[in-house]
Amino acid sequence: MYQLDDIDRRLLLELDGDPRMTVLSLSERTGLARGTIQARLERYRTDGLFRLTSSLVPPAALGRGLHATVAAELDQHQLDAAVEALRRIPEVLECHAPAGDIDLLCHVVARDPDDLYRVAEEIRLCPGITRTSTSVYLREVIGYRVRPLLRAGLARPRRAGRPAARG
Repeated sequence: MYQLDDIDRRLLLELDGDPRMTVLSLSERTGLARGTIQARLERYRTDGLFRLTSSLVPPAALGRGLHATVAAELDQHQLDAAVEALRRIPEVLECHAPAGDIDLLCHVVARDPDDLYRVAEEIRLCPGITRTSTSVYLREVIGYRVRPLLRAGLARPRRAGRPAARG
């Protein structure tokens, strides 16, 4: 994957604040040439750097305010079939394969506890899944974010008159 430089991080910080910002606005805010910005934006699109815009829609706005994690154990020989079946369940927002005893972790949403039971059952009945365990999220305390990562990666300018630290 492409390594971000300071120019990328500055642009992405601005876009994180307002994803609909125009090239002209980005140029004014960053001091970068419009051609530079357009080239970088095109590279971000072709390299798949941006998350899908549908990730901006909160599931609660779609009547799915209950969030949970469904952990699944599966027959490893059927991993591809299980993942394909999980893709067809609209309430599965994302799915990860962690290290450890659990084979798949699915972030899911539902209307209410009864609907969550239905979603968890759909997951359990996917090919190759042998067992599931569900944990309900009571509240979000830190939402999805990348702004701190973008800021942390920016080069820190040295102060005039101070030698660079050795280490």
